Amino acid sequence: MRSAIVLVGGEARRANGMEKYFFRFGGKTFIERLVDSLHPAVDEIILVARDADQCKRFSSLPGVRCVSDIKKGIGPIGGIHAGVLASHGDSLFVCACDMPCVSTGVVELLFDALGDYDAVIPAWDREMLEPLHAVYRKDPLMHYLEDHASLSLRDMVRELRSRFLPIGELRRTDPELITFTNINKLEDLENISPGDPS
Repeated sequence: MRSAIVLVGGEARRANGMEKYFFRFGGKTFIERLVDSLHPAVDEIILVARDADQCKRFSSLPGVRCVSDIKKGIGPIGGIHAGVLASHGDSLFVCACDMPCVSTGVVELLFDALGDYDAVIPAWDREMLEPLHAVYRKDPLMHYLEDHASLSLRDMVRELRSRFLPIGELRRTDPELITFTNINKLEDLENISPGDPS
């Protein structure tokens, strides 16, 4: 079984206090676009919010479950922890809510590349990694999250038995690599095309 974990609990400071998952792009909100892209690739979608009040904002979104952070105030690694605990899949795609162009085909490719590894992490080079657009095997990830000193996602993926997949291998599915488009403020929307990189 495959699960997707979408982190929606950030404080949105870089977006002028606005909640990025409700930005509209190509006629849909970011979160609607993400859910639509992920549904064909996974068996369940879990949103991870800061708290129960934030979860209520997604109550009208069909086909998802929302859970809230258990370990509070520790950033993305706390959201991943809550999502992993709530998931039923043995392999997990993890992403952030400010990536409205995630490609169904790229997600499927990452799952297919997992093999016997603990994780498949897209890598631009040895240092520039995409741990929030990656696939993980549930059990080793949970084992790491139960006892870790660092809050760094980079440290996390280097502790796991990760396959660092060169970005170039994804171009046959998404030639422009718009799956990695990250929107931090509304002005960034002007720089991307509303095409759907499925």
